[in-house]
Amino acid sequence: MSLQVGDKAPDFKLFNSELKEVSLNDYKGKQVVVHFFPMAFTGTCTTQLCTMRDSFGYYDGMNAAVIAISVDSPFTLAKFKDDQSYQFPLLSDFNKEISQAYGAFYEEFVFNLKGVSKRAAFVIDENGLITYAEVLEVATDLPDFEAIRKVVSE
Repeated sequence: MSLQVGDKAPDFKLFNSELKEVSLNDYKGKQVVVHFFPMAFTGTCTTQLCTMRDSFGYYDGMNAAVIAISVDSPFTLAKFKDDQSYQFPLLSDFNKEISQAYGAFYEEFVFNLKGVSKRAAFVIDENGLITYAEVLEVATDLPDFEAIRKVVSE
């Protein structure tokens, strides 16, 4: 079951594309926009993260951090980040624990791939509570970026 608005966001410690450990607690005092995505270098995932890349200044100006999480390795994420010039951290949930904790997890994905993050978006407030939650069942759907912006600006 995915997390709902009002739930406490599960903390995490994941490695980013620079092989540094990142925790949700590192963002204490900021809102955090968390995007889960199935796989680097795929069409819809690239669109999702490029939309956030192109809106990054808006979130930075609102004292909100953006992070993106997938089950890809940190090395794959480093290449993806470099190729697309993402200015926010890409975190590797290689062990699939955080995707599961947030309810953003496909047991089985396309081509019989097992254990892939679902496309999802969460906004976590300064106190660690979820103020926006969207988990998409159809991998080609995109999060409601306008709704995310609205929640962050409130």
